[in-house]
Amino acid sequence: MDYFPLFCRLQGRRCLLVGAGDVAERKARLLLAAGADLWVGAPDFSPAFRHWAQQQAVTLLHGPFEPHWLTGCWLVVAATSDNAVNQQVADAAEKQQIFCNLVDAPQQASAIMPSVIDRSPLMVAVSSGGRAPVLARLLREKLEAMLPQHLGKLAQRAGALRDRVKTQFASPSGRRHFWERFFSSERLAQTLANGDEDRAAQITETLLSADPAVRGEVALVGAGPGDAGLLTLKGLQLIQQADVIVYDRLVSDAILNLVRRDAERIFVGKQAGYHCVPQEAINQVLCEQALRGKRVVRLKGGDPFIFGRGGEELEALAQQQIPFSVVPGITAASGCAAYSGIPLTHRNHAQSVRLVTGHLQKTGSLAWQTLAAERQTLVFYMGLTQAAEIQQQLITHGMRRDMPVALVENGTTPRQRVVSGTLGELEALADQVASPALMIIGSVVALRETLRWF
Repeated sequence: MDYFPLFCRLQGRRCLLVGAGDVAERKARLLLAAGADLWVGAPDFSPAFRHWAQQQAVTLLHGPFEPHWLTGCWLVVAATSDNAVNQQVADAAEKQQIFCNLVDAPQQASAIMPSVIDRSPLMVAVSSGGRAPVLARLLREKLEAMLPQHLGKLAQRAGALRDRVKTQFASPSGRRHFWERFFSSERLAQTLANGDEDRAAQITETLLSADPAVRGEVALVGAGPGDAGLLTLKGLQLIQQADVIVYDRLVSDAILNLVRRDAERIFVGKQAGYHCVPQEAINQVLCEQALRGKRVVRLKGGDPFIFGRGGEELEALAQQQIPFSVVPGITAASGCAAYSGIPLTHRNHAQSVRLVTGHLQKTGSLAWQTLAAERQTLVFYMGLTQAAEIQQQLITHGMRRDMPVALVENGTTPRQRVVSGTLGELEALADQVASPALMIIGSVVALRETLRWF
């Protein structure tokens, strides 16, 4: 271990920054964010330092470095463009046993500044010991994307609860079980992220009063239309925390490969004309697994609230008083259209979008007159087997036969295939396409030849 990782409390403590250029500004912002009593020494100062001085945020020391500047300092940062001056500062700090950070010469420094992920009071620091700063920065960027912004609020709430939890749960195992429920509660995390303090307090009280042996909950997660890169960060975090994954046929293998390896996987696949697991049985699976204390993710293709029957599943959970949360996904209409070079709206073509289920026999009569209106885009989900009916009804109600249409098969995946033509050809086009496929109808489809990018 080249450097001992240590977090220092600098609030109100004097720190010296030697140098007042661009690099020094970056260091100053970090020190000011930590609450340091910052003194800055240099022959001249950038506008940022003069502005901070006017606000009494920093104290300026004019002139070349003087060793007496170190008096009373807890930390020194040498950030000039002159290596000789930086070394002079480091030597003086070494004599007074003060830690010193040297810009551009970290291996000669007694202290280094890592790349920081700030979720105060939760802090994560990444350092390469000065050997590969770009690598440390890249790792920090990855961690920034992975760690939710609400973690700081969660840590603050945990700190306020520590004494109460210690009193309420006498045994270490009881406290451990509570904190596991607390930190893995997606409902609490989502509520804190939304800034709803009253609701967060209610959820916290529920967790405190719950049976320590029961901590099950269900997260309904939209997996997107197929491309694993379209899965949301929040969705990724949840599937990697889940004890049980309940998934269907539209969830791609690429997304399933992201699931935690030791998680139980339950397939409840459906396809047009055949349901290997009825919806009522899926509801029962979710309830049973949650009541066993499991963290369950119901992983659904696209968005669970757009023709995904997500509302029905949540109703079943609510009846059993099982905690749940929802993470929306990129719906097939948006993903398939974008990957096909078809804008769903365009001021010269369509001012509205209608998402319509193709299960016509189950939804009764549609408002075909409205659907056939001009200057809109129609997207039919699960409409492949009803292509002839859709074609006939739209033409009968006034849509022109040469209206452009596109059928997108396996949208957003490497197997994506787009078959395009006109409304008058829709029935014949459908015979060339296999499920899953999305049907897009509207003049925006004609833009595909210009806008498609692969």
